[in-house]
Amino acid sequence: SAPGRFADYFVICGLDTETGLEPDELSGENFEQTPLRRTFKSKVLARYPENVEWNPFDQDAVGMLCMPKGLAFKTQADSREPQFHSFIITREDGSRTFGFSLTFFEEVTSKQICSAMQTLYHMHNAEYDILHSPPTNDKESCSSTGDCNGTSVSKLQRFNSYDISRDTLYVSKCICLITPMSFMKACKKVLEQLHQAVTSPQPPPLPLESYIYNILYEVPLPPAGRSLKFSGVYGPIICQRPSTNELPLFDFPVKEVFELLGVENVVQLFTCALLEFQILLYSQ
Repeated sequence: SAPGRFADYFVICGLDTETGLEPDELSGENFEQTPLRRTFKSKVLARYPENVEWNPFDQDAVGMLCMPKGLAFKTQADSREPQFHSFIITREDGSRTFGFSLTFFEEVTSKQICSAMQTLYHMHNAEYDILHSPPTNDKESCSSTGDCNGTSVSKLQRFNSYDISRDTLYVSKCICLITPMSFMKACKKVLEQLHQAVTSPQPPPLPLESYIYNILYEVPLPPAGRSLKFSGVYGPIICQRPSTNELPLFDFPVKEVFELLGVENVVQLFTCALLEFQILLYSQ
């Protein structure tokens, strides 16, 4: 039986420098995209603890749901704001476990990975030149568009390109909490404060391992109808569990539903639910 801990696992997903750049088969091959716009396979790099008996670790599911779009690469010219999302793993017996992921970008320090990205760009540009070079006898087209000297092609190549001597390469990475209950706001604060501690020039008050150990082994689940306050890296974190005679735990802002779907669609969904229609939500 579960001992009632707040979190079961802390997981790190990202680029495995030993296996290098592997195309993400789930996203499909799209070699027409520039290498920076392609998706590559991410992997579970570490998890703590290794396993808990009441919640066996599903590496494939966690790895896919932590980074559903695979690895993403960017340069210093791109926006690299951290992104947060949640997911649910439902087992065959109907039981659920919840995941909360913070994805951010860190600089690629492996020279092999940078060289591999540069090689992909050389290959992509060479293929683009072959596919889009104008016919040799089409002189009127050349003179009218000015493409014969490769001006427009070179501009396209420079757009969203990567030059190992000029650009800094960044790759996405994810830190994740796997929990028995859906305390979204608390988990988001924990992950954001851990990320802030990693990126801050000043070290945190205690080693990062102590905060991860605390959240995994020392913070309990709050009893039904009670709230819990525990210490994060930079400040307190509070979560509240509804009592048995209250509505079930739903720790997500309803405002986001209206922002994503719009008022009319929300009203239509609510009407369909009242009329007991079947509802299918489809999303990328």
